[in-house]
Amino acid sequence: MQILKPHVSLNVSAIDASVAFYEAAFGVKASKRRPGYAKFDLERPSLNLTMVEAPRTGINASHFGIQVASSEDVSEAKTTFEAAGLRTFSEEDTACCYALQDKVWVEDPDGNAWEVFVVKGESAELRSNRSLCCVPSGEAGEKNACC
Repeated sequence: MQILKPHVSLNVSAIDASVAFYEAAFGVKASKRRPGYAKFDLERPSLNLTMVEAPRTGINASHFGIQVASSEDVSEAKTTFEAAGLRTFSEEDTACCYALQDKVWVEDPDGNAWEVFVVKGESAELRSNRSLCCVPSGEAGEKNACC
């Protein structure tokens, strides 16, 4: 499996203030901006950092992940997770964070959602109706961002 970089998705209360902070902290402009959404695709440190504007719930992290190079890498991660006895949830050709993605989700014992995903292209949507990405904890009856 070819791992590209770690991914962290934050729930933020004011997207413009958060973008200004991270642009100052990292010394680079956001690589993608949409209403209520921003992405930093950093080389140093190697990190895919996204932010989704959401009401304060006491939970600042939406989810964590590992960006990989291909759909085959996502499939390999799913096989590895399942062989280890972990419960998985897969999404294929789903819109998430204004990108078309394949992904597999797992959840740690404390309810932290982790995804292994590949970006296959751009999308005009933040998320498709069938995607669980970018869902703040407790929204729409979901336990957390996935699973």
